[in-house]
Parts: sequence; structure tokens; C-alpha cells
Amino acid sequence: MARLAIAKSFLADYARLDKDGQRAVDAAVAKFAKSPDPGLCLEKPQHSWDDRICTLEVDSRWRGVVLAPVIGDTYCLVAVLPKDKADAYATSRRFSVNRALGVLEVRDEDTIQQPSLQVTAELAGKRLFADISDADLTRLGVDAQILSRVRLLASEADLESLQDALPEPQYAVLNALAAGCTVDEAREEIARLYATGTLPEQVDPDDLVSAMERSPGQVTFVSGQEELQAVLAHPFAAWRTFLHPNQRKIAYRPSYSGPAQVTGGPGTGKTVTLLHRAAFLAAREPGAGQVLVTSFNGTLAGALAAQLDLLIHDDDVRRRIEVLNVDRLAYAIVKAARGAPVIADERALRTRWTKAAAPDLTPAFLKNEWEQVILAQDLHTKTAYLTCLRTGRGRALTRAQRSRVWQAAQQVAAELAAARQSTHLQLANEATHLLRQTRSPRYRHILVDEGQDLHPSQWRLLRSAVPPGPDDLFIAADPHQRIYDNRFSLASMRIDVRGRSRRLSVNYRTTQEILDWAVPLLGADPVTGLDGEVDSLLGYRSPMHGSRPRYQMAATRSEEFGYLAERVRSWLTAGIEPQAIGVAARSASLVREAREMLKADGIMTTPLSGRGSTQGVRAGTMHAMKGLEFQAVAVIGVEQGAVPEPAAITPEGEDPVAHAQDLQRERCVLFVACTRARDHLYISGTGEPSPFRPEELTGTVPAAPRKISIPRPGSPRGIPASILTHGG
Repeated sequence: MARLAIAKSFLADYARLDKDGQRAVDAAVAKFAKSPDPGLCLEKPQHSWDDRICTLEVDSRWRGVVLAPVIGDTYCLVAVLPKDKADAYATSRRFSVNRALGVLEVRDEDTIQQPSLQVTAELAGKRLFADISDADLTRLGVDAQILSRVRLLASEADLESLQDALPEPQYAVLNALAAGCTVDEAREEIARLYATGTLPEQVDPDDLVSAMERSPGQVTFVSGQEELQAVLAHPFAAWRTFLHPNQRKIAYRPSYSGPAQVTGGPGTGKTVTLLHRAAFLAAREPGAGQVLVTSFNGTLAGALAAQLDLLIHDDDVRRRIEVLNVDRLAYAIVKAARGAPVIADERALRTRWTKAAAPDLTPAFLKNEWEQVILAQDLHTKTAYLTCLRTGRGRALTRAQRSRVWQAAQQVAAELAAARQSTHLQLANEATHLLRQTRSPRYRHILVDEGQDLHPSQWRLLRSAVPPGPDDLFIAADPHQRIYDNRFSLASMRIDVRGRSRRLSVNYRTTQEILDWAVPLLGADPVTGLDGEVDSLLGYRSPMHGSRPRYQMAATRSEEFGYLAERVRSWLTAGIEPQAIGVAARSASLVREAREMLKADGIMTTPLSGRGSTQGVRAGTMHAMKGLEFQAVAVIGVEQGAVPEPAAITPEGEDPVAHAQDLQRERCVLFVACTRARDHLYISGTGEPSPFRPEELTGTVPAAPRKISIPRPGSPRGIPASILTHGG
């Protein structure tokens, strides 16, 4: 079998094909891969700029685009396009090796060589890069063919007009220079973006295979027919493991001197960065179980485990990574010390708080005070509670009221103890004390996804489970996706990320049209991050475009379900994999109703907690959608009286601050559900629309700052012609 490389553009194109198209590609690629001389399966177009670009016949409609280096038996599957577009791609593009970085790059020669640029330059007289020497531009990776065109550029507008045609690394460095960077600053910036370590000392401009190997954010290699079939069986999932250079430099940094954090909006690649970081750390650890990947719930932990299985092909390395949500970690530690604990039933717990309530202290307020103050600070005495700061709690309490809160909390805790039951947060505190007593941390490295939703008791547990030192904690978080009322700073947990925090701002998952709809859902209130600083979505944007989301209101629930079935069926007919479709609602009861309706209509569904190998459409609550992503998402029940969920909102008269925080949290829940979509978003409701819908809000998606705008590797001019990397 020839050595095959697959560009992420190929997987993106393949995922969009209908089933007949995918089967045709499977057969063509299998035949190509098994051929003793794969080159005989390829056709070379006439009058092309690069005779290494060939096409592979798939069927009467489709052609594959293949890069076939002159030396060796490595072939790169670049794209799957309609026949005319494949021919146009093959005749207009030229591949090359960047002279400074050694990475693979591609240009649109037809556009670059247009004579209009010469005419514009002659009329303008001035030149954009007149003060930068040829030697400096060459040192930055601008090759001779591009240099001749660069010398014709008269303005930044001229440069921007060539953005989709120039090789990405070369455009990036030119854009940096145009924005005012010095030559050295531009070199440092481009090295950070496109190199995983030091720049190569020597670059062979004819060695495309080595360039592919230096471009893991664009190309992946498959080791055999079995791995090729596995990748093509789930192209959407495989696509999610690619890294953009911005993400790669974070994931593969040799070491961080202490806890590190990566932040960013949905789809910016926090999760895939974290998973690559876990693989990187595990590869250098000699023993099993040294690395923990964790998050706040079991559904997300299952999704993380499935992605690691897809990402890591070395069984020994994979065995070194344990994936557990924090509750299961606490449970395991306590179980080892005193036997299996019994988790308190939430309904019975609400009854206990109702019995302990008073006219001025409602059950919900008491439970929140217990969780957000007493358990959050691990307070064990009445004096400690009477004198503690109640950060994040809006309602002031008198000393007498605090005394009654403490009495109620003690009453409920005693009842739980008598029943030999514990809540998950109590177990987290107990597990922390056990680790501190034994002084035996369980892991060398802990990586935390969706860190903004962990409770302080859970953060104390994680801090105790890994010894302080280099690469001890790696955290991915986005405060704009906070769906639980946990407000604290990492510093208060003895986790200092100052100087080791990185922010991602480009969404490589969701189209700009979906972001235009979803971002205004958050409202205009400032959001505080885990470092205690105000976090902003300034510059948050997507390089991709697609259809606008559709918001469909129905007169009855039955009618809404009918619309949902039509929408899901249309996605399936278009060739979207069932497991790449998600259906979300605010309540579990509405999810159950929707699943029953879809089943009656012949559409099989599976819960979000199911593993990725299941073939049904995935369905679950908006909360359970956290950390997942889909090619198409339907969010139902977005209506007055359901979103926001009335029972989740503290009455304004009881606590105005908590009321505002609850409303913001409900906005975040809807925002999270909508931003799980990559290509298609459908929103529906019954009766009156939700007051959160964007039409009711002011403000738009923040514009990108006018500074250095580094293009995404994977734009139409690059290997990935349409899609990109996973986001988080």
C-alpha cells in the first residue's frame, strides 16, 4: 500500500457528500491505495502550473484531487470536488515548501499572475513594502515568485485582495509587516504560529513529503487500509483532531513552569488543544495512569475519551491517560478509603431543604448558600461561617440570619449522614482531605476541560491530586459558557496561571452566520474569567460562512415536532451522519417527548451520553450538549416560559444579584446549545418566542481588532479548502 496522507480539506469535503458519493469515494480510494502503482490511477490535467497535482476519478460527478510528489510513494488526498471544480483546482494551484518554516503551502497562481496588479501599481506609483529589502523578505519565507508580485503592491487593500491566493504563511508575514511589525517581530510571530519548535536549519524546497510531516495542522498520515477505513467511517470525528498552528504551539510547548490555561469562545479549539497536550505529556511519561483528563460531567468525559481513542494510535500511550469526570474521581478516592458511598437523591434532598426553610430563607436560597459558601469554602464551624466573606452572593445576611442558615445546613448534613448519604460536593471535600492526609497525589499531570463549570471543592480536589510543579495543571475554560453558578478565582485555589494563560479567538467550527445569531444571546453584561479578570469576546470570529440559522415558531407542540422531523430528515437525506446531528431542549421531559416523536416518525435517536460509535441522531438537554459538537443542531422549545427556565431563576425580590446571575446563566445555556453546530442551526418553539432571541437584544458580534490579522491555515487557497480544525 502506498503511504497516504489526508488533508483536512479532503475530510471536510467527504463529510458533505451524500451516501452514494461517499461509497464511490471509498471504492476509488481503496483501489488507489491497493494499486501496486497508484500513479497509474491518476490523471494529469493539461496546462497546469504544477504537474504534481493530479485528479482521481471517483464517478461521473466527483473527482479527487491528489498531490503526488515526484520522489517516493507518498500521495496526499487534498480534496473531493465536482468534476469541473476539481479540474479548475488542479490547473490553478501550485504547491511549495515555505523556505523559512519548511511547511507545506499552496497558492492560486491564476489569481496571483493576473495582469491587473501591474496596471494598478503603475497608476499608484508608491509601493507598500518599499522600505523592506528583498533579503529580509526572503529570510521571512517570501519566495522569488511571490516576491516579484509583492513588489507591485501599492496598498494594504492590494495585499488583502490577494489573501485567498497567496500561500498562507507568506500572506501572514506580509500582513504583519503591513500592520507595522519590524522584520524581527514578523519572524518571531510567524515562527510561533507555524512552527512547533525551532525553525529548521535547512529546507529542501523540493521535498514536499517532509513539508507535509511539518504540517500536522493540515495533513495527517494513515498507516494502512484499516486506519484509512476507520477515518473515512467517521470523517466528522476525524476532522476534529486537526490542530491549527495557533493551537499547536500551545499544545506542544515543551513545558510550562506551572499551571497553564487556554481560553476562548466556542469552537476556538480549546478541547482539541487540551487533548493533544494530554497525548504529548503521556508520550513522555514511562508509567500508566500518570495523566488525568477530566471535566464536570460523565457525558463530556465519554466524549473526551472517544476523541483520545481517535487521536492516539499507540496503545501504550493511550493507556497512560485516564479519563474521569471529577465526581467519579472523588467517588473512587472515598470508596478506596471507606467503601462505596451512596449519592444523595436530588429529589429527597430538595425535600430536606424544604423542611429546613423559613419564611425569609427559601429552600433554594439555603441550598445555594450551603453549596456556594459553606461547601465552597469547606467551612466546619459556625464561627467560620459567621465571619466568612460571601463572595458572589448578592443578598446580605444579618448575623441572626447566618445563624439560622448554619443551623439549617447542619440539620440537612446530619440527616444525610444518618442516611449514610453524601452529595458529590461533599465527596469532593472528603476526597481532598484524604489525599492531604496521605500526602500521595494520584497523577503527574491533570488536564481540565470546561474548567469554568467546576465547583471550588472540585478544584481543591484536583489541586491535591497532582503535586505542584511544571505541567501540573492544564486548563481549558470559557466564562461565556458558564452554565453552573460557580464563581471564584483560580488563585484562591492555589492555582496561579499568571503569565501562562493563552487566548484563542478564531472559531474553526461554527460559521459566522451562526455566531451572528448566537453571540447576542449573551447580552451585554461583563463576564469574569477564572483569573479574576473581565473576559471579552473582542475579536471572536469565524473564517467560515454558510446558511443563516432558522428560527421556526409553531402553534402547537405537535406542529413543532413535525417541523423538527422534517428538518432532521432533510439533513439525513443530504448525507449528514446521524451521530453528527444533535437535538437539544432545556428540559429532560421535552427531550424525551422529542425522541418518542422522532422514533414514531422513523428517525432513531440515542442519548448524548452514548459513545460516538452509535448511529442514531444524538439528543439531550442543553446542559448535556456542553463540550460536544455536531455538523447540524436543532434546539427546540426556545419559547416564553421555557427559556429562561422559570424554576432556575431566583426571584428578583429575594436576591437581585442572584436573579441577574441566574438570567445570565440561562443565556449561557442557550448560547452553548446553539454554538454546538458547525454548519446548520435550527431553532424552534411553541407559542411566544423566548425573550432571549437575538431580535430582542441589542449589540452585534464584536469586530476583529485592526491589528495583525493572521489568516487561518485552511482557507480556500490552502490545502483545507473549506474546513478547519476542531473547536472546544
